[in-house]
Amino acid sequence: MGTKYVYTFSEGYGKSKNLLGGKGVGLAEMAHLKIPIPPGFTITTEVCNLFYENKGRYPQGLKEQVYKSLRKMETATGMKFGDPKNPLLCSARSGARKSMPGMMETVLNIGLTSKTIAGMIEKTKNPRFVWDSYRRLMQMYSDVVMEKAEGIEPAEGMGVRQQLERELAAMKKRRNAQQDVDLTSDDLAELAEIYKAKVKQVLGKPFPDNADEQLWGAIGAVFKSWNGKRAVSYRRIEGIPDEWGTAVNVQAMVFGNMGENSATGVAFTRNPATGENKFYGEWLPNAQGEDVVAGIRTPNPINEETRQTDDTHGHPSLEKAMPKAYVELKKIRQRLENHFKDMQDLEFTIQDGHVWMLQTRTGKRNGPAAVRMAVEMYKSKMISSAEAVTRVTPSQLDELLHPMVDPKAEASAEFLTKGLPAGPGGAVGQIVFTAEEAVKWAGEGKKIVLVREETNPEDVEGMRVAQGILTARGGMTSHAALVARGWGKCCIVGAGSLHVDIKQRTMNVDGKVLREGDVITLNGTAGRVYKGALAMISGAEDDKYFIAFMKMCDSLRRLKIRTNAETPKDAAKAIQFGAEGIGLFRTEHMFYGENSDQPLFHLRKMILSDSEKERRAALNDLFPFVKSDIKKTMEVMAGRPVTIRFLDPPLHEFVPESPQERQRLAESLNISIDKLNSRAEILHETNPMMGHRGVRLGITYPEVSEMQIRAILEAAAELIKAGKKALPEIMIPVVCDKAEISHQAQLVKNIYPEVCAKYNLKKIPHMVGTMIEIPRAALLADKIAEEAEFFSFGTNDLTQMTYGFSRDDVGAFVPEYVGRKIIPVDPFQVLDQEGVGQLIAMGIERGRKARPGLKVGICGEHGGEPSSVMFCHRVGMDYVSCSPYRVPIARLAAAQAVVEEKAAAKKTPKKSAAKKKTVKKKIKNKRK
Repeated sequence: MGTKYVYTFSEGYGKSKNLLGGKGVGLAEMAHLKIPIPPGFTITTEVCNLFYENKGRYPQGLKEQVYKSLRKMETATGMKFGDPKNPLLCSARSGARKSMPGMMETVLNIGLTSKTIAGMIEKTKNPRFVWDSYRRLMQMYSDVVMEKAEGIEPAEGMGVRQQLERELAAMKKRRNAQQDVDLTSDDLAELAEIYKAKVKQVLGKPFPDNADEQLWGAIGAVFKSWNGKRAVSYRRIEGIPDEWGTAVNVQAMVFGNMGENSATGVAFTRNPATGENKFYGEWLPNAQGEDVVAGIRTPNPINEETRQTDDTHGHPSLEKAMPKAYVELKKIRQRLENHFKDMQDLEFTIQDGHVWMLQTRTGKRNGPAAVRMAVEMYKSKMISSAEAVTRVTPSQLDELLHPMVDPKAEASAEFLTKGLPAGPGGAVGQIVFTAEEAVKWAGEGKKIVLVREETNPEDVEGMRVAQGILTARGGMTSHAALVARGWGKCCIVGAGSLHVDIKQRTMNVDGKVLREGDVITLNGTAGRVYKGALAMISGAEDDKYFIAFMKMCDSLRRLKIRTNAETPKDAAKAIQFGAEGIGLFRTEHMFYGENSDQPLFHLRKMILSDSEKERRAALNDLFPFVKSDIKKTMEVMAGRPVTIRFLDPPLHEFVPESPQERQRLAESLNISIDKLNSRAEILHETNPMMGHRGVRLGITYPEVSEMQIRAILEAAAELIKAGKKALPEIMIPVVCDKAEISHQAQLVKNIYPEVCAKYNLKKIPHMVGTMIEIPRAALLADKIAEEAEFFSFGTNDLTQMTYGFSRDDVGAFVPEYVGRKIIPVDPFQVLDQEGVGQLIAMGIERGRKARPGLKVGICGEHGGEPSSVMFCHRVGMDYVSCSPYRVPIARLAAAQAVVEEKAAAKKTPKKSAAKKKTVKKKIKNKRK
């Protein structure tokens, strides 16, 4: 037997998403559960990859397998594809292993031709429905198969679909019809002829009138849409590999546009915007699925308890309009969530009162919803704590830390309009009306809000760079809402009073006109829009679901999480977010920003001093400021470890540029301005990042290290004397040899007893360690560990020196490297586990060999990047350190690392006792 490329839905049960895609697996699971689905089959993702490898040719045997499965569909439905009297109609839908909402193509009503239309009318006794289905087929097929799949890129607004929609609008105007459903069967039959002529005029070839041609055209178009512009953009943003490919699901059509007893809708087993455990969704009577997701019409709420805004007043809920169908749908909702143990995204059609399910897949959700669902599903014993922490991605957790509109500012702001709260949080930005302008303005560093009548999948790049998204039309299940939720974007849809004029570049809200470039604020949580920029606040720390979720993470993780902080304010915020210490206190930060004038002046005096006497005098003046800053931060940390790095940046960075400041320094040092300028010139270095800094400064000028050691130990002593706890860790940076740290450690040993005597203390808890940021230090870690009590890997400089990339200049070439796939990611954002990681693992192994129990951490920017945190867990680090706002992300990643490790251990087959004995015997013989 050859390779199996096609699986009927019943045959697909138990197969993986990798093979059948998410939609195909969902349909197979529903078939197994005996949930009502129209029969059909899935063409595997393998075919997609072969299709591209063979330059658009299908693998041998595929057509036979497709027709064999099509015959089974005919048997199941009692209809025949392409038959003039009893025709079977099909749909063709994409289905990658990871949901890509709206990014690939769908074609409905395949098989309607001049031969089958009469048979459908005779069979259904509903000519209006048949002609409506035919005009929909022509709209979708000409757009998807004949234009997009052929690579035709028309001018703005001149695509075949837009031109057909204008013909539809013109027909409605001629017939005084308000809605599509107001057109009669004769109107739609006439429109079909207009459509045929327009398709031939625009695309240069006739609309296909053969059922088989339509089917294979649709299948090919779905495969081609995998490499469509918007799908490629979405994959790049989401990190989805190109080689995954998409499956194609061919399914018998059921019709929601057969009359008022028919409908279509999209639903979620829980609210995807809030996580609330309520059946949530939208529906439209006498419609097909694209009407709901495209946002063309404002849909109706699925039930009364989730009705969102006044805009849906007069729109009946499915619960009221079709109570029997609603009850059946609600039962299916519960069955599917209990089966998959996760929130499901459902598509359904009601044909003549009968409910049919078209899709179930794991639903996209935003950060707040993901956290709430994980906590509530764990509490209800639906899932384990290990499963719960994997349900929230680091980027989703990050959303909870994003700003929200300040209620005080909101109370006095100028209100513009209200819509559906599709994506929570706040967003402030300048209005832009097209995705192209959004990308352009964002590239110029501007913060923008994308405002559209309704979004379509082509807007994906603009949506990605926008701070927030606002649309006049569409519901909570529209394209804009789905994509925004997946990305954690602030988003408001269906703002009914908003009118967008693309040509004039204006938006009009009840007579108020705003132009492109004007600033607005979105409150995505409440669905409210305001004129101007409103203040933002952070609100996650007090959220009960956030707190419960973080406790769950902490119960699983082994890795400790510290923060990089230098001020009491930052330290307090980090503790609030769960930090267990400070992994990097940069002493030089006290010379920047608020209240830095005096200490900076004394530091400059020290730098430009010409003798040890001058330096010591300047250091004595600087000492109280250094001690005070360290003491304040250690006090906030209340006995948690605080790793304080010696002064590290190149000295020339602190030399003033202004003539007035230089004159002031010269007078203070009692030297001429010329002499001061001469001293400043001497400090200039060709390559300062590898020059006179860090430990090198402390060796050439020991008095600089002595001042810092004394400040650290005295700050700790004063806290201890006051009955408080302090645990300083003295970190010596830029070390490349054991002798360097030995020299500095001896200074600590000399000063320590002096400080103990001064404060009448028997001991001051402290440690002396080093920052491993030079490859040589990693290679000589065993020697360095003989002196150092802890290692902290400074991955920013370690990456710089390992790659030979200047981290200040990588913007000129690294994006191009990533774009050309020379390197997978920017190594300054995501730790290079293959190269830099090898040095880290080697350094840990060698260091602990010399000093068992050596404490090891990481303090570069990678300490808050999830995959880097997971690597730190795998190599046995004790802690990671990151910025205060990344602490929750690191806590989650550390917990997920434990879950990943346990899952991998389960997959690894355990060796039997006999096998272990054999292996040991082989090793023994080999040694002999």
